[in-house]
Amino acid sequence: MGIITKCVGGLYTVESPDGIYECKARGVFRSRGITPFVGDEVTVADGVITEVHERRNSIIRPPLANLDQLIFVVSTCSPAPNYLILDKFIAIAEYKGIRPIMVITKTDLGGSAQIREIYGSIGIDVLDVDYSDARTVEAVRELLRGKISAFTGNSGAGKSTLLNAVDPTLDIPTAEISRKLGRGRHTTRTAVLYKLAEGGYIADTPGFSTFDTNRYDVIRKEELAGCFREFEQYTDACRFSDCSHTCEKGCAVIEAVSRGEIHPSRHAGYCAMYEEAKQLKEWELK
Repeated sequence: MGIITKCVGGLYTVESPDGIYECKARGVFRSRGITPFVGDEVTVADGVITEVHERRNSIIRPPLANLDQLIFVVSTCSPAPNYLILDKFIAIAEYKGIRPIMVITKTDLGGSAQIREIYGSIGIDVLDVDYSDARTVEAVRELLRGKISAFTGNSGAGKSTLLNAVDPTLDIPTAEISRKLGRGRHTTRTAVLYKLAEGGYIADTPGFSTFDTNRYDVIRKEELAGCFREFEQYTDACRFSDCSHTCEKGCAVIEAVSRGEIHPSRHAGYCAMYEEAKQLKEWELK
């Protein structure tokens, strides 16, 4: 059994204990609606993928499977953090059972206190990276050891730079920020798993601006509150069992926001996502 580390034009690179193989998939997979993803555990025989084993989770765009961690690389500036986009991706990670982690870059150019206040307070690991302090890079490296992790974030936030610092042998292409557009050029085109020297795999993915979060998965409005971990202790205390937690009187979540127990930015993100979920058509939910 091996793991798919790359897919280009229907040709899959599979890494197994006894070697690395270039394989095609069985034709019958297409008729069964099965598409092998990078990260899938597969069985290979005679240069052909004969079985795709059950996935723990997957995301559609880019196609990745069996992720342990989704690591959000957020810069303090250039580009500035987009909290709504962060909330959307964290909700998807929670929905998929993938551990969300936040790594903050460009800390020499701006403060990270607000990011820490919003996300560190709800139990998400938040790490600052300062390339002049090797200990901060080592802290990220330790998180990756033995895990399958995907890195994502706004274009220009420094994902590829961070990955190259974690393991210089990766040599992932980087690009400078476009001053005119205020964002980075997209240097990462496809999902590829890179094997770390100390164990584990990492995937560099396109930036947030290159894909619609609904392509990761669609969360029904009724399931959305369960993807905001800080809501959990309050949702059962609402006056109405079908409370949307957006505007109702007697909503325990809204009361917690007013008391400062839930950050208003997080609740605002939830409300925006709830309104978007209300607009989804039934066929989009299948």
